[in-house]
Amino acid sequence: MIKVLCTTETSLNRPEARRWRERMKLLEPLGEVVVVLPCSMRKPYSASKSHHVFTQATKGLQEAILTSPFGVCPREMEQTYPIQSYDVSTVGDWSREEIKITGECLKEYIGDHKVIAHVAHGYLEVCQEYLPQATFTCQDSKTTSPDSMTNLKNEVRKYNKLKSRARQPHMLRSIARYQFNTRDADQLVPDDYKLRGRFDRRLMQGDEQIAVLHHNNGLYSLNIKGGIILNEIGVNWVEIDFDMKTNTLFAPGVVDAHPGIIPKDEVVIVRKGEVIGVGKAIMTGNEMKKGEKGVAVRVRHRVT
Repeated sequence: MIKVLCTTETSLNRPEARRWRERMKLLEPLGEVVVVLPCSMRKPYSASKSHHVFTQATKGLQEAILTSPFGVCPREMEQTYPIQSYDVSTVGDWSREEIKITGECLKEYIGDHKVIAHVAHGYLEVCQEYLPQATFTCQDSKTTSPDSMTNLKNEVRKYNKLKSRARQPHMLRSIARYQFNTRDADQLVPDDYKLRGRFDRRLMQGDEQIAVLHHNNGLYSLNIKGGIILNEIGVNWVEIDFDMKTNTLFAPGVVDAHPGIIPKDEVVIVRKGEVIGVGKAIMTGNEMKKGEKGVAVRVRHRVT
């Protein structure tokens, strides 16, 4: 997985960062309280020493990690590209622009939920300005100090912990919403789903595989069943008008394509309203539609 380098303030305008912040508007916290925590150099955050300390107190509650240039990362999204593979300084000195962009993203994600802000330095400035109603638990600007952790533990005891049977579908649907840029992507995770496998997790309904959730990037790759659901939602479709017999779809063969498609997106290939394949986009939707040469889609599964 390619590292996303975010070492200057201009990183706020990187396409990956802007897309992440925009799509966080589709996500919602689970439960009655959100614990806001600082990011760490190590990814995923839960592998860091500081987050090992935090999660002793916060496990079972909705956590939101504050980070620039991506704004906010709900804990359940921490293994999803690009948040799991960016490099950025965590010294805690934030510019006014970083505070503004991150604060607005955090405030929108939090909504009306109660907040415990366990933060210091620039992270604290963001929360004080944009979440003034939060309960602040950090002492002496040291989030992992014994006093700070005692405050955090005392505060989280006031709230009921979320059960894993609620957390897992919330995670799976949050990833789907982010990846396919719509709340309707919840439909990819039916109430009677099953998850199989240890690393690459197979998302199943009965004996049918909907998609695979990949360990290396935290994103789904679709099976035909998932393509049918995605087509019903009405996103990431690519329309053709011929009998596709290979696993490469070239741009001249595309009649029309969803304008929101970007390279590396999962797409569903449709002919006469029927799903005939799924794969990974190589071009944008507009490039597929207008292109006179080049590969549009690498096809993973075809209906034969």
